[in-house]
Amino acid sequence: MSMLRALLGAVRSVRHAPRLAAALVPDDDVLLDAPDERLAPALVAAALGDPEPAAKLLATTRDAGEWEDRDRYVTRLATFAHGRGDWLTGWLSATPGDPDALLVMAQLAVRRAWESPARAERLRELAPLVREVAGEAPHDPVPWRLALDHARGAHAGHAVFESLWEQAVRRSPHHYGCHVAALKYLSAQWYGSHRAAFDFAEQAAEDSAADSLVRALPVRAAYDGLRVPPGPDGSVPADRVDRAVADALALSAAFPPGDPWPAEVRNLLAYVLVERGRWEEAWEEFGRTGAFATSFPWGAARDAVSEDPPPGPRLRPGRGDPLLRFLAARDRVRGELARRTPLRDTGRGRAGRDGPGGH
Repeated sequence: MSMLRALLGAVRSVRHAPRLAAALVPDDDVLLDAPDERLAPALVAAALGDPEPAAKLLATTRDAGEWEDRDRYVTRLATFAHGRGDWLTGWLSATPGDPDALLVMAQLAVRRAWESPARAERLRELAPLVREVAGEAPHDPVPWRLALDHARGAHAGHAVFESLWEQAVRRSPHHYGCHVAALKYLSAQWYGSHRAAFDFAEQAAEDSAADSLVRALPVRAAYDGLRVPPGPDGSVPADRVDRAVADALALSAAFPPGDPWPAEVRNLLAYVLVERGRWEEAWEEFGRTGAFATSFPWGAARDAVSEDPPPGPRLRPGRGDPLLRFLAARDRVRGELARRTPLRDTGRGRAGRDGPGGH
């Protein structure tokens, strides 16, 4: 019987895989960490050594209180400066006290310290810079998100972290980046546990607006639970994970297919759905994601956390390239669906009728 099932699965794959593939954005059109229409010109100008568009962009987000966009742009600009920083050096030289230039510089410095073998020591050396940048931001939560990330890597105690968290939420109670930073601190990989992280994530999601990205925080906690072996408190019950997935699916469905704004949440959700073998939902989520692949979670180094991941369907191909891992996961889901689709199916089923993202 097992051989018969394998043969039927192969025939089904040959018949249905091309139709399923036609419903997705072609591989060559998928972009990794594609900038939005506001950030793209700033990156192009920075590549030419001109910091002015980046300066204007960050000043606009600061003045308008666009904290989520500001956080994304600061992180992306620092990432760009990591490989090519002449434009940032020129910006700092021209306007040494510019709060936006200092924030990007601090983000870059913290990133480099995180990559150092002497991470904790290097981060502690940056404490005065991080305090300065955060202390000069009366309304901006982004420097405090950076301070939370810094504190985690510098092995700050709970009292220190809680004081930083209080400052962050005072500026923006539902800032997604600050909540992710706190969730990481509470995770089993760092200073908490799976249950502590889930408790925090669920409460934060419940308190947030219906369209807030914080609603996806529990599925991020589920992702961490898939990567890190259970601690003394055990693993999170499956029903809590399923509830986190359901809430994230509802959040994703609230945005148009192919919208770049929730792209990271959708990539994360697709990853968790594949890990749990929920093939049809994963297929629909890849459809909603469209052309926007993100380095997280596909670029995360699972083996740096555990050499013995928990049992179940795993994502292994293309470990060194997030885009390859994204495409390999899509291909795997397509293959699983094709193998499970009856031979006489004419494409009138849910996935076949609308295709991914067909709303």
